[in-house]
Amino acid sequence: MAMKGKTALYETLKRRILTLELAPDEDLDELSLSEEYGISRTPVRDVLRQLSGEGYVDIRENRGARVIPMNHATLRDFFLVAPMIYEAVGRLAVQNWRPKQMGELKECQERFRAAVKAREPEIMVMENTRFHALVGEMANSAFLKPTLSKLLIDHARIGYTFFRPTSDEMETSLARSCQHHDEMIAALEERDESGFVRLVFDHWSLSRWNMEAFISPKGIHSDAMANLTGEKPKKSPKPKRAA
Repeated sequence: MAMKGKTALYETLKRRILTLELAPDEDLDELSLSEEYGISRTPVRDVLRQLSGEGYVDIRENRGARVIPMNHATLRDFFLVAPMIYEAVGRLAVQNWRPKQMGELKECQERFRAAVKAREPEIMVMENTRFHALVGEMANSAFLKPTLSKLLIDHARIGYTFFRPTSDEMETSLARSCQHHDEMIAALEERDESGFVRLVFDHWSLSRWNMEAFISPKGIHSDAMANLTGEKPKKSPKPKRAA
């Protein structure tokens, strides 16, 4: 039985967007959500507005709400900008974190570790996103926070297969990712800015190959994009024979 209420709607929509259960650009019907969660359309609109402010939902005038889309331009921009944002956030987090935030980060990491051990991909996605969002809160930057939030949404959606390993190499990368979180916590506690930045780039490189399945110099890989958007993949032209 589905959870009911405004809070349940908010949390469930976030999870369904991050795990691609709701596809990019998918319409969100207020009436259906109202009936499913046992609330009126006014709190449904409140939740959609909140999710819009956080970058999960796009609200169009006279056309309703939809899951935030992903296209060639935004994905290519993500691939280029994400490492720079993660580095800047990390440097500020090392300088500005507070003890209460460190406690929350460690609790989040324990939940992530447990999910990795139990092979629960949805929980892994949510806790990994939460881990990096908490690092963003530690940075305490009004300028970087909204950009980081948007990056984390797209990172979760693009890299969801990272949390569903299908080879020994992917299993090793997932284990290493969990270890990186532990090392990041240690670097934060030691106020080791250069060590944290090194970990940021090591961490990024683990999932970068996953991103490259979606982004290439000539655009996004058609099969991968089809999985995200429901588009029919375009056939690649046959190579011409040498004369």
